[in-house]
Amino acid sequence: MHAPANHTFLRPRPALNPRLRLICFPYAGGSATVYHPWAAAVPADIELIAVQYPGRATRLREAPCTDLAALLDDIERAIPPLLDRPFAFFGHSMGATVAYELARRLQLAGKPLPQYLFLSGRSAPQLPVTRKPIHALPEGEFLDAMRNMNGTPAEILEHRELMEMMLPIIRADFQALETWQHHDAPMLAIPMSMFGGIADAAVPMENLDAWSACTSGKMKRHMFPGDHFFLHQHYPAMLNIITRALDSA
Repeated sequence: MHAPANHTFLRPRPALNPRLRLICFPYAGGSATVYHPWAAAVPADIELIAVQYPGRATRLREAPCTDLAALLDDIERAIPPLLDRPFAFFGHSMGATVAYELARRLQLAGKPLPQYLFLSGRSAPQLPVTRKPIHALPEGEFLDAMRNMNGTPAEILEHRELMEMMLPIIRADFQALETWQHHDAPMLAIPMSMFGGIADAAVPMENLDAWSACTSGKMKRHMFPGDHFFLHQHYPAMLNIITRALDSA
């Protein structure tokens, strides 16, 4: 991957003059490499930009953010060079929260807004949180909670050496999410598309539909077979939906 000097945004397939950028935000414990396969599947005139959170891969020497506001600050500082042409946001799970909150910041600051928000595997932010926080649990209980939530790929949870490296990152991501307080703000004037897994018990269809309260633009919902990580299997179909939406935006 090629990356700008700040390493916040990675370009799996750099484009000299794209008509649009699709900026993608990973889920908790994930890195920008989650979206590497996506870059080969988008049309040539769309440049996929993958966000790299601190504490992983090309930013491994940085401490992971345990505060969502600090993570948003980090991304907001680095994003201006990417706003020179039309763009859209995609985020899955934690990434959906980051994408949505960043769009709200851009709107409040009077900066260019994404043409479209594509949010996946995440309940609407105004809904009450019914799950107890897990980020401070002892290691064994934390891992059990992760398995029960199906919120991290099984191949990561079962890889002991990888988990030793990943556990502080995953804990930090969950701490950032679990301590974040959603505040009311003006509705976004951006169309949204929601993506969900039919078997994702943590994010039922009605929780996706509740995102309609967050925008004055149009909203559509798309459901796919699978659990919370349906995107890994169905990303080609998701990208077809995304491309069609951007063509008509």
